[in-house]
Amino acid sequence: MSDRIRLSGVSAFGTHGVLDAEHRTAQRFVVDVTLELDLLPAGRSDDLADTVSYADVATDVVRIVEGPHVDLVETLAARIADAALARAGVEAVEVVVHKPDAPIDVPFADVAVQIRRESVHKVVIALGANDGDPRRTLTSAVRAVAAIEGLRVDGVSELFETDPVGGPEQPVYLNAVLMGHTRLAPHTVLRRLHEVEADHGRVRRVRWGPRTLDLDLVQHGDPLAGDDVVVETESLVLPHPRAHERGFVLVPWAQVDPQATLRMRGRAVPVSELVARLDADGLLAGVRTAGAWHPDW
Repeated sequence: MSDRIRLSGVSAFGTHGVLDAEHRTAQRFVVDVTLELDLLPAGRSDDLADTVSYADVATDVVRIVEGPHVDLVETLAARIADAALARAGVEAVEVVVHKPDAPIDVPFADVAVQIRRESVHKVVIALGANDGDPRRTLTSAVRAVAAIEGLRVDGVSELFETDPVGGPEQPVYLNAVLMGHTRLAPHTVLRRLHEVEADHGRVRRVRWGPRTLDLDLVQHGDPLAGDDVVVETESLVLPHPRAHERGFVLVPWAQVDPQATLRMRGRAVPVSELVARLDADGLLAGVRTAGAWHPDW
C-alpha cells in the first residue's frame, strides 16, 4: 500500500454551479485532497525534492476553484485531481469537494463529490538469468512482478538465448521482456524489482558476472503519448541508457510489442527500427529463440 499525504479543508470561493445565480455570485467550496505516493525516499533524504509540496497542492486547489466557471462539482473535482496527478511521484489521488452553501431547499449539513483517480503508465521490464535454473527463475519472476501491488502485467515475450558479452566466462543467458501498466512511480517500481531479485537469490558482486536474476526497468511511460519519464540520477536513469544497443532487450521487446518505441535524443524511435539496425550491423548473431515458454501470472 502506498504512503499518503492528506490535505483537508482547503477553502476558496468560486462561481461553480448550474443555476444562473451561481454563475454571478461566488460560493464557498471546501476541498480535501489525499495523495498516494512513495515517501520512503523523502524519509531517507529529508529532501523536499523527493516528495510533493502540500503547499503547492493547496495553491493548485485555490487556483482551480477561483478559476473558470464549471457547472458541475464533478468537473471541478476532476480538474483538481488532474493537477495533483501531474505532480511527479503522485501515484493516485482522492479528491473530495464540499459545497456547504449549495442552493438546496431542504435543511442539510453538507453536500460533497468524492472521486479517486490513478496515474497509470506503460512500463517495460527486461528479464535475464544465467545462473541456477534460469527458465524456472524467470517463470517465477514473472509471477512475482505480477504480484506487485499497483503493477499489472499485460504480456511477456518469448524466451531468447543470448551469448554473454564482457565479464568473466559464464553460461549463456535467457532473456525476455515484460510489458505492463503501473500507477507506481519509477523509483518505486525499481525498488520493487530489486526486492524480487533479492527474493530469487540475486547478489550484486561482479559487474557483468553471472546472474541468478536480473530485472531492468527499461522505460516508464510511452514516448508516443508524451508521458514517458526522462530522468538521470545516481539511482535511476530512464529510459535505460543502454537499451538501444542491447539486442537481448530489443528483440524480445519488438516481439511482444511490435509497435513499441524508445525515446532517443528527444524523439520516439520504433524498436523494430533499432532491431533492424543491429541486424544490419551483424550484432544479433548472439541472440536466438530458446524454445517454447508460456509463463502465467
